[in-house]
Amino acid sequence: MDTRQEYRDTRQRLGFNLVMALSRQGLVLCLALAAPLLPAQISLSNPAFPAALTIEARSGNTQALRARESELFELTNQARAAQGVAPLEWDPALASAALNHCMRMAAEGPISHQYDGEPDLSQRAGRAGAHFSLIEENVAAGSYTDQIQQGWMHSPGHRANLLNPQVDRIGIAVVAANGVLYAVADFGHAVPVLTQAQVEATIAKRLRMSGIPVRADSTGARQACALDSGMPASLNELRPEFIMRWQDADLSRLPQPLQDRIASGNYSEAAVGSCPSQSAGGTFTAFRVAVVLFGARSTRSAPLLSSK
Repeated sequence: MDTRQEYRDTRQRLGFNLVMALSRQGLVLCLALAAPLLPAQISLSNPAFPAALTIEARSGNTQALRARESELFELTNQARAAQGVAPLEWDPALASAALNHCMRMAAEGPISHQYDGEPDLSQRAGRAGAHFSLIEENVAAGSYTDQIQQGWMHSPGHRANLLNPQVDRIGIAVVAANGVLYAVADFGHAVPVLTQAQVEATIAKRLRMSGIPVRADSTGARQACALDSGMPASLNELRPEFIMRWQDADLSRLPQPLQDRIASGNYSEAAVGSCPSQSAGGTFTAFRVAVVLFGARSTRSAPLLSSK
């Protein structure tokens, strides 16, 4: 028998692979559990998966484990290229979050996206310093990195995460324990880190491109941003006619209701303010903004209109 064929046959007989996929966007959660890719006699309650594992020290095996992480990274981008999807960039923060969970997974034995007392995926990534509007995760336990990759590619939930065109970053961790490779791949859509002034400058630029001058003083608009409704007293003398508040991770375009107001031609000037987001999605990154529009011939009796 050909030596290479014999090796492949042996690997097929001895190898096993467990995979799980998780995808989150804002408050939307989708969990997909793939069919176990392992011999029927092996189960999560098998003694091969003890409650506590002695994890091989990463400090003594870092180079080998990093090589396996690089292999999965390359295999992922090769798979995306084959499907005409843009490659992913390596994200150190996501990799750190993946490693923390991978170490826990190896210690527990049975794979999972969250263990008792452990933060969920978005919290783990956020605490590691990642900024994102979408977060996904594939986890696996197997004998070889290419086997793990194939397991992900042949499972609909994992394949969807891996080939998702909406994600642009990835962090991967591999931990070896008792002859088993545990792998975690965290995928995300990165959100830039912007200061309050940068957020306001970005929106002001969009407004000027739409033909609306923007006031230099953002104090009143910042105060309006922090309110759920109404207008701060500091803007009373300026007689604003319309205010819109919104929260989003994408600042590349103005909300359609605001665009419609500007297109009406009834407004001559705007003020922009940003403030801390009112978290509705855990650690998902979002920017909160308020735009105040002033009419060309505003009067004290002009009604104040609001859109949130």
